[in-house]
Amino acid sequence: MEINLISDTVTKPTAGMLDAIMSAEVGDDVFKEDPSVNALEEKVARLFGMEAALFFPSGTMTNQTAIKLHTNPGDQLICDKYAHVYNYEGGGVSFNSGVSCKLVDGHRGMMTAAQVEASINPPDFYHSPLTSLVCIENTTNKGGGACWDFSVLQEIRAVCNKHGLAYHLDGARIWNALVAKGEDPTAYGELFDTISVCLSKGLGCPVGSVLVGTKIAIDKAIRVRKILGGGMRQAGYLAAAGIYALDNHINRLSEDHKKAKELGQQLQKVSFVKNVEPTETNIVIFEIHETFLSSDQFVEKLAQKGIRLIGMGQGKLRMVTHMDYSQEMHEHTLSILAGLELL
Repeated sequence: MEINLISDTVTKPTAGMLDAIMSAEVGDDVFKEDPSVNALEEKVARLFGMEAALFFPSGTMTNQTAIKLHTNPGDQLICDKYAHVYNYEGGGVSFNSGVSCKLVDGHRGMMTAAQVEASINPPDFYHSPLTSLVCIENTTNKGGGACWDFSVLQEIRAVCNKHGLAYHLDGARIWNALVAKGEDPTAYGELFDTISVCLSKGLGCPVGSVLVGTKIAIDKAIRVRKILGGGMRQAGYLAAAGIYALDNHINRLSEDHKKAKELGQQLQKVSFVKNVEPTETNIVIFEIHETFLSSDQFVEKLAQKGIRLIGMGQGKLRMVTHMDYSQEMHEHTLSILAGLELL
């Protein structure tokens, strides 16, 4: 039995999703004539109470487009030091937009409004980059699937309003946060200028993310997507998977959260596991005492037992639960973790 816990992007389409893909009505989306893509975009915009949406092949391209919309070359955005837009998008902030990042030393990928305000460069001091954007990630990937307190997000919005800054949400796993905290997506739509949401992580789609915002912003985003090479033709087959996932796969995320929490609890019982981050959603991040064995050796030991996980650097290891991680797999993994003292 091979158990893949490296990410929630490893899932395969369900039978119902495959049926939706095969029966999709399609057209040429570059000409905005794909009815399934149009339906997906309208559905996501409506979910967040925002004016418009645009389908993208990846979450990275979605975030990069949003950054391009809100900045000019030479500007600076503010984000946490763990932010995906800084750590895991290939330096696209600088390559695509000519923008630098002011990194905030937050907690598990989350920063306070006071930290954001303290990071803003004086707009009349032309020696430093002009601060123009604040980027938030919810849930935080490197922070272990942590969910932001909504009141903090509101406080940061007030700082953005005060200083004339744009506000973007990297919502790659926003569905997990919404389920874990029982929140309404329209509240996020009221708060942020743009939001990127991923369909290929917790929701189990093969491909795709969506950017939501005002109609003006999305009209501009179409041009940026074209420049980045993101125009797709009969993308309705992929969009149909997204529609199916939104209708069928959101509520089940609580199952992933429960399994992740149980994995974290089991890891805490292992003597050579140094630390396990609090587990709120579907990501478990932990560290081991490397006097016993290295992180790489630990990953290899579990791989030999058919369990795949991933290292995130700085000694951090990650397990991610997902819809293809069955209860049988879960019970087997827990039994392996319970016997780790024998490795």
